[in-house]
Amino acid sequence: MKLLIVNPGSTSTKIGLFEGEISIFEKVLRHQKEELAKYDSIMDQYDFRKAHIVEALQEAGVQVEELAAVVGMGGLIRPLQGGTYSVNEKMLDDLKAGIQGEHASNLGGIIAYEIAKKINKPSFIVDPVVVDEMDEISRISGHPEFQRRSIFHALNQKATARQYCKEKGKHYHDVNLVVAHLGGGISIGIHEKGRVIDVNNALDGEGPFSPERSGTLPVGDLVSLCFSGKYTLSEVKAMIKGNGGMVAYFDSNNMKDLEERAATESQVKLMLDAMAYQIAKEIAAVSVAVNGKVDAILLTGGICYSDYISEEITKRVSFIAEVKRYPGENELIALAQGALRVLSKEEEAKVY
Repeated sequence: MKLLIVNPGSTSTKIGLFEGEISIFEKVLRHQKEELAKYDSIMDQYDFRKAHIVEALQEAGVQVEELAAVVGMGGLIRPLQGGTYSVNEKMLDDLKAGIQGEHASNLGGIIAYEIAKKINKPSFIVDPVVVDEMDEISRISGHPEFQRRSIFHALNQKATARQYCKEKGKHYHDVNLVVAHLGGGISIGIHEKGRVIDVNNALDGEGPFSPERSGTLPVGDLVSLCFSGKYTLSEVKAMIKGNGGMVAYFDSNNMKDLEERAATESQVKLMLDAMAYQIAKEIAAVSVAVNGKVDAILLTGGICYSDYISEEITKRVSFIAEVKRYPGENELIALAQGALRVLSKEEEAKVY
């Protein structure tokens, strides 16, 4: 079964052709900021991005008529349970409206649907960032005006959990796992028998700080800063997401370069250690949700390529459970696997 995978990002679109779980063709289509600046919104980029995809497929000699399905990256739609969803009109409306925000990933399901529709084949999204399986107790914030939200790296977290279970001969719905996605944003979730019952909101700056995000800030100081008159709303939001974390301290989100600098710059080393420390604290915190009965702790994402940071985290949390590393995000194969579970009738496609 041949699958086309479409994963739009802020300045690129990743595409892949899979036969089963085997990658036949992958390409990253880079989009210059000057090109994207011509469009007033993400939705306005639809024709531009789709044309690039069609051109790349033609150059690679891909026959779309041979596809069994097209799979897109899920966007900011309504909160839903994890799984593989058929793209339908209701989902398309919500993706186009950007009901939870505008993001390039919103185009994933739309482009997948339009390509698949022309060849009369199904289109899917898999485990979008808005997967919400939190227990009610996890949603409580401490004030009725605020509720904790589930926005995290659901696709990679769940794919990593399934990969671990496959290696161990276990079923995802029979184990308790802590999965820490460590990238430009950091999300740490507790997976209780197939449900992510608690996780930090990685989009809006909750949890550990990361290369680009501030993480949880001292709330009193944040409130005072917001009313100081020194900053606009957009500037404060940028401090939390985009210009927070390592970017705020060192004007860099390149973790490889920062790790090299840490060998001679004590302040850089301190910040790397502090990030690992905060990640370890969050791992320990979510373990409480299952009374410490954790089968394994899984580290994934780009930062996991770092031996130093991974080892700093491991030495602090290995008392809870074994720690395993799965570097990288592997989103294309994760999307393909989600569709294959449906096409092979291992699972049923969920309806949005």
